[in-house]
Amino acid sequence: MAVKIFASIMIGSTETEMKLYEVSARKGFHMFDCLSCRIDLGNDAYESDTLSTAKMERLIETLTEYRQIMEGYHVDAYRLVGTSALREIRTTLITKDYIEQRTGLQMTVLSNSEQRFLDYKSIASQTKSFENVIKKGTAIINIGGSSLQISVFDKDKLITTQNVRIGRITTRNKLYPIARNNAHFEHLLRELLSHEIAGFGKLYQKDRLIRTLIATNKELQLLFRSLYPRRESLIITKQELFDACVKYVPMNPEELARQCSIPAEFSMFVSSALIICQFLLEHFESESVWVPEISIGDGLAYDYALQNKAVVSPHAFDEDIIAAARNIAKRYKSNQSHIRNVEALSLTIFDKTRKLHLLGKRERLLLQISAILHNCGKYISLTDVSDCAYNIVMATEIIGLSHAERQMVANIVRFNTAKLMYYDDLAQVSSVSREEYLVIAKLTAILRAANALDRSHFQRISEISVSIKKDELVLSASSDEDLTLEKATLEEKNSLFEEVFHLKPVLHQKRKTL
Repeated sequence: MAVKIFASIMIGSTETEMKLYEVSARKGFHMFDCLSCRIDLGNDAYESDTLSTAKMERLIETLTEYRQIMEGYHVDAYRLVGTSALREIRTTLITKDYIEQRTGLQMTVLSNSEQRFLDYKSIASQTKSFENVIKKGTAIINIGGSSLQISVFDKDKLITTQNVRIGRITTRNKLYPIARNNAHFEHLLRELLSHEIAGFGKLYQKDRLIRTLIATNKELQLLFRSLYPRRESLIITKQELFDACVKYVPMNPEELARQCSIPAEFSMFVSSALIICQFLLEHFESESVWVPEISIGDGLAYDYALQNKAVVSPHAFDEDIIAAARNIAKRYKSNQSHIRNVEALSLTIFDKTRKLHLLGKRERLLLQISAILHNCGKYISLTDVSDCAYNIVMATEIIGLSHAERQMVANIVRFNTAKLMYYDDLAQVSSVSREEYLVIAKLTAILRAANALDRSHFQRISEISVSIKKDELVLSASSDEDLTLEKATLEEKNSLFEEVFHLKPVLHQKRKTL
């Protein structure tokens, strides 16, 4: 591929940043320019659920300037994303539309799970040792403006990711006015963390050892780069972190900004970030914390480079999404043998009917996640499985999926057993688009057929061949077992498949022994 120019623009809580990258098959990708404008959107967003006119106009001016710079560089592609400061205001859609109309730039407001997924893609993009790091117990902690995200990896797999509603901006805004002094502020914040992290440890960490702690946070990057300017990587020991807390947490933001040359917009949140980081280092009993100097923009560029085959990722990121779904299924005591079988059968039907559904790799992933989670509603109710499953999926964060994708999975899981709602009815109670609805209908039809083939939950059918003959989708299985229940269930459930694909699924049994 020829050298391409890619721009990533991130609207964050305290700054709006644009990074420019050269992307090529020969050299991969590297950043050659970075621009940043400090706009404190977080205080407005988290305190009043909207953005002031003055700050909106400053944001528009900044984005317009970035667009002009992109035109000067003849940028081939860009991505503009908003994070929690735009996600958590009540006027998200209005604000997004206003920004797009004024700047001519298309914007995506990231869901929390998309944002955190990009955070750790950014880490992966900056180190060749990422695979080795996450083979042993590793926790990536993102100390955001309104929340704390903890993602635990072990044996090269994502074990869990959880969002804790304690952020560096919100805690300062809520606790600082009621604290008697800085020491009291630290005490109050540690009390909050103690309760929340204890729950995380019992439910998700359990006895797993966390050897490596990776913290993504702008304030920590600025502070430790100021303290250790000659270090190639900001790997901070437990003692160094302790010393920093002792020295800088008692300081007021103005004094800290002067001593460490940190902009005032960041210095006021350094103490919150330090306290949270130290608490987690102590909780996980890690000896050091790595503070990589990255931002979401690096993850966006990494994605672009992967799509254009400029780099080859040693890490299978889709497997992390699947691993997260498997852990949710285990949490809700799903029958593992059954869901593994339905998952395999669903994917076989999907792969053998590509010319029918014309769906791609991403939709295949959504089907796989739906198959893994289709049984989770039974944990709550055996009579209202569909609605319970829907509510579980909608209430559970699945890292790497957008809100729209999670809503699609939730509906596929629900309509696996409930009657499929037609678009006009579903649109009245959800934000599903027409295109998304068609994907839901197609994947639900496939999941229903696969689920029918293991109605007994005894895995009597583990492999099938798929063929199309006239108006039938022939599912051939080699088995000496009694498949009466599976045949009857498929006959009962095949109406949706017929309605969507105009083919009737039929089960043909091939005896292994004569």
